[in-house]
Amino acid sequence: MTRNQLDDLIGQGEHTRLEFKRSLSSAYRIARTLAAFANTSGGTLLIGVTDPGKIVGVPSEFREMDKLEEATDRLVEPALSISYETLAPDGRLVLVVTIPESNEKPHYVVDESGKRTIYVRAKDKSMPTSKLIITPEMADRELLKSPMARTLIQYLRKNDHITADKFAKLINISDYRATKLLRQLAERGLLILIDKPRPVRYALKLAE
Repeated sequence: MTRNQLDDLIGQGEHTRLEFKRSLSSAYRIARTLAAFANTSGGTLLIGVTDPGKIVGVPSEFREMDKLEEATDRLVEPALSISYETLAPDGRLVLVVTIPESNEKPHYVVDESGKRTIYVRAKDKSMPTSKLIITPEMADRELLKSPMARTLIQYLRKNDHITADKFAKLINISDYRATKLLRQLAERGLLILIDKPRPVRYALKLAE
């Protein structure tokens, strides 16, 4: 990756497939982010970059990699495969970590008590859910062309997630029809289901 490519990436701001970290303070916390990327659409983690997008660098590549390896090998089940490269713009060390969308979903994050939790991405957040809908195919174009689906996508581009009752009111249909359509879009791969904490919410799976 070149400096210009890094600047372009940072210019996007954090989203479904991109997150910034000044440094890694906790292997467990970063495990949630890595698993969420793998369970959703994959993503890139920039270490040495603040949330506002300022390059500050990290003092040690090895310290950050120790936490990444602990997260991928010990705290995520099944273990994750990631790749990374280093850049040093203006002498500041930045790690660019790439997490592909996994073919072994769902990946669980294991806490100190042994509790296993699934995490998914909703915009720029990693959120827990009790189940993951595995989608063999993407949403078909005819479904996405429907006025209800277009309204939903426009809403979710501006908001983190939506509930069935909110969607029902948004497009003036019954809660039953709203729930059915949201579930259908999740099964087609357009949406991610989030049910922790309740109520059940849906978020866009792919970055816009």
